[in-house]
Amino acid sequence: MTTPEHTAPFGAWPSPISASMVAAGAAPLSQVALDGLDCYWLVGRASEGGRTTLMRQRGESVTEVTPAPFNVRSRVHEYGGGACLVAGGTVWFSHFADNRLYVAADGAAPVPLTPEGAMRYADFVADTARSRLVTVREDHSAGGAYPVNTVCAVGFDGSETVLVQGSDFYAAPRLSPDGRSLAWLSWNHPRMPWQGTELWLADLGADGAVSNPRLVAGGPEESICQPEWSPAGLLHFVSDRSGWWNLYRLAGGSAQALCKRAAEFGAPHWNFGGSMYGFRSSDEIVCTYIENGVSRLARLSRDSGKLESIANPYQEIRELRVFGDSVALLGGAPAIPLELARIDLASGRREVLAHSITELPPAAYLSVPESISYTSTGGRTAHAFHYPPCNAGVQPADGGKPPLIVIGHGGPTGMATSTLKLATQFWTSRGFAVLDVNYGGSTGFGRDYRDALKGQWGIVDVEDCVAGARYLAMRGLADPDRLVIRGSSAGGLTTLCALTFHDVFKAGASYYGVSDLKGLDLDSHKFESHYNEYLIAPKPESEALYMLRSPINHTAQLKRPMIFFQGLDDKVVPPQQSSMMVDALRASGVPVAYMTLEGEGHGFRKADSIVRTLEAELYFYQRIFGLAGPGAVAPVEIENMPETE
Repeated sequence: MTTPEHTAPFGAWPSPISASMVAAGAAPLSQVALDGLDCYWLVGRASEGGRTTLMRQRGESVTEVTPAPFNVRSRVHEYGGGACLVAGGTVWFSHFADNRLYVAADGAAPVPLTPEGAMRYADFVADTARSRLVTVREDHSAGGAYPVNTVCAVGFDGSETVLVQGSDFYAAPRLSPDGRSLAWLSWNHPRMPWQGTELWLADLGADGAVSNPRLVAGGPEESICQPEWSPAGLLHFVSDRSGWWNLYRLAGGSAQALCKRAAEFGAPHWNFGGSMYGFRSSDEIVCTYIENGVSRLARLSRDSGKLESIANPYQEIRELRVFGDSVALLGGAPAIPLELARIDLASGRREVLAHSITELPPAAYLSVPESISYTSTGGRTAHAFHYPPCNAGVQPADGGKPPLIVIGHGGPTGMATSTLKLATQFWTSRGFAVLDVNYGGSTGFGRDYRDALKGQWGIVDVEDCVAGARYLAMRGLADPDRLVIRGSSAGGLTTLCALTFHDVFKAGASYYGVSDLKGLDLDSHKFESHYNEYLIAPKPESEALYMLRSPINHTAQLKRPMIFFQGLDDKVVPPQQSSMMVDALRASGVPVAYMTLEGEGHGFRKADSIVRTLEAELYFYQRIFGLAGPGAVAPVEIENMPETE
């Protein structure tokens, strides 16, 4: 057993997990693809300004397919995803700098496929028989007006032909194995895709033209995701018509449930290209599903509906791809940072191909979360992960309780997971407890739980965070006088509302958070421009509710110290959402700090940004709570901060 080397107050422990280590480990993995026996994936590089590049494993060799300056990202719907496709060794991808499509034949340097202009592309499928890609295209040529979204064919010669149009949004164009049918998803304002989507099916002629389009599933109150064709040419999809995202197939003109279960086989469409199932054969599906907030991996027999577990160490699984006996996925667990793994179904052998974090501190410095459920307002049950302070090298200086940081995730249909994250361990290794909350509205617990936030944004999410903090304080696991709340984007609104309308938290941090709901409507991009009609209320009823729930209208009630972080290139939550709050707190004499970051958008990708924000946030809490933290932590100016004696 390790003997503690230091004695220090909670929140001021010396830690081997520096902000630089967190930044060095910020190598997000995404968009896994299998092309025969080759495996491809995207990795973000904070050390290269957040550039995302495509990697390939072929045999024993791992190579970079898109060297600098290529940045494989799409900005369709602003959130992007689905930025590349691999087929037969050829790669097509969207380059973030100019939004053009590029093509790289096997081993060749990428060359542009589409011309410079105002088009963006995502979610591709190769129609090789007709020498083209089928893709979702977003046309920004109208300037300030909302862009036009279509399903489009992009010829291998760079020509473009619109195949499907008329709806506000499209996703997941999928070509049947015989090339004679095309399926796709669409939806219209004011719905978001996890509220109501439509699954369409059409015939494709020899010339590639679409004919006989027909609606085969979905509607205003049914969410469809991930349509896929089986090797035998049967269309499969995920629907929440039962209250849970379950798997279905289209047969004889009707949808047949494959496995009725109180579990989620799908996820909200924030990004293109997600995958939670694939076909081992026409008779067997390999799938991942979420049950009570934890991911499972299984084989599903198409005919019997029987699920058979596949052994693996993960509690979070996403980006699952299947090719024969080979399964590739992104997986994580409390002791495993997100990693890319390949599982051979025949032998059960698991091989790790890539790590999001290459260097971990010793396990004695890593907090293992406890999954908890507790009662919130009105008798609702809320869910969260509690991380106690953990540092084998430190003995607490007194018998007190640790400060607690409550995290409200973004989305707000997002989901907190228990996967090991150094950004969380940064806090727990310094003597902070952390509560990562899956408040009402979160994914992973069925449609009713997701719909708990309908008309209640800024209320239910806040109440569940407040109840979680009180629950831990009541159990003696947190100091009630040092409760902190932090959140990003939608979680920023949760943070601001909790500090404005409740007297539980003593300080807070907002990362590009929402403060003005009406302003968000006016500034919002197309994808989210009507989202508040679900989260708050349709107009004109929303006008009064905007006034009631927007923290910017109630700054006189906000008396707690706050720190704000904002990317100046953010197109989702514009900088004025933060600057207005900072100005108001500055004027009212409340301690406030504000850090803006050039070249950062909605989410920080650069190593320097990650280091600066973490160190500034730590410094802020230590100053507010009078903790003498060790080490050279870069200070941030805190206005209205009383001088200490």
